[in-house]
Amino acid sequence: MQMVTLIAASLPGFAALAALLFTWMQVGQTGKELRIAERGQITSRFNAAINNLGSQSLDRRLGGIYALERIMQDSVRDHFTIVSVLAAYVQQHAESSTKSLKKPLAPSGDTYKPPADVQAAVATLTRRRPERDHGTIIDLSYTDLRGLRFTGKASVNLPEVNLSHADLRWATLRRADLRKASLDYASLEFAELGGANFRTASLVAAKLHGANLIRANLRGAAMTCGQDAELKAGQVAKVEWRCVDLQLASLTSADLRNVTMDHADLREAVLAGADLRNADLSHADLRKADLTGADFRGATLIGVKLQGAERSGARGLPKEKPPPPIPMPPVQLPANVGR
Repeated sequence: MQMVTLIAASLPGFAALAALLFTWMQVGQTGKELRIAERGQITSRFNAAINNLGSQSLDRRLGGIYALERIMQDSVRDHFTIVSVLAAYVQQHAESSTKSLKKPLAPSGDTYKPPADVQAAVATLTRRRPERDHGTIIDLSYTDLRGLRFTGKASVNLPEVNLSHADLRWATLRRADLRKASLDYASLEFAELGGANFRTASLVAAKLHGANLIRANLRGAAMTCGQDAELKAGQVAKVEWRCVDLQLASLTSADLRNVTMDHADLREAVLAGADLRNADLSHADLRKADLTGADFRGATLIGVKLQGAERSGARGLPKEKPPPPIPMPPVQLPANVGR
């Protein structure tokens, strides 16, 4: 009798537990169905965006790019795919740098402007969250990105990007994050790179003639000579050596510690206040450069050319050799002297 009473008393509890378990299962099933529906919606949005990228209409292509950016923000799972798609889009729709570099450098950057969809795709890549890349390398090599512009305070996140052999003449990349980026053989003449972070980037044989690198961080960057091998029919491989061109570049207060710039062309460059401690400047050409207040302590300066350089307040430079004495013409004595 007591057992029956105990069971009867426990029935409401079992019923409540069963109802709770049933509710939990329903909630789990509903959540699963919602996730499936959400994935389906994202897939539909992704397919629609991809279709727009192939449109002949510029407006539809731009809509597709911005739709992919929204999906990239909403879905961590699709981040890698969208980054790869946008990078491929830029390479397909931008002109090849092998063609653009054959064109002469115009005297003003106003001449250059990337197509609107190419600019939008690159801008979307710069606004992504790099921590979601998980090793994804954005490949923009061999692309014509002349006049690419990012102004204001917008973030330009391109760490580890591959811009080797890219044409970036007159580009504006102020305060850009280009850590560990590959800019080998890139053309950056007259580019605005003030405050950009090139730490441990590779700029082998890059062309930075007239570039603005004021307060840029190039600590540990490789800016050495490069080797470009070209095979021609019936000939042995021809090896051509080219060196980084920083002629007329502005590097005021730049962080160039541990940078490798052997054989670099720095003629008439402005390096006032730059930190070049422990840098490798072997055989670099610094003739007529402004080295006011620059710090060269610990730098390798074998064969460096410093003729005509402004050295006021610079530390760590070899002592300036005094000019050779002006030879005095022999004194001609009168013919009758000593007779």
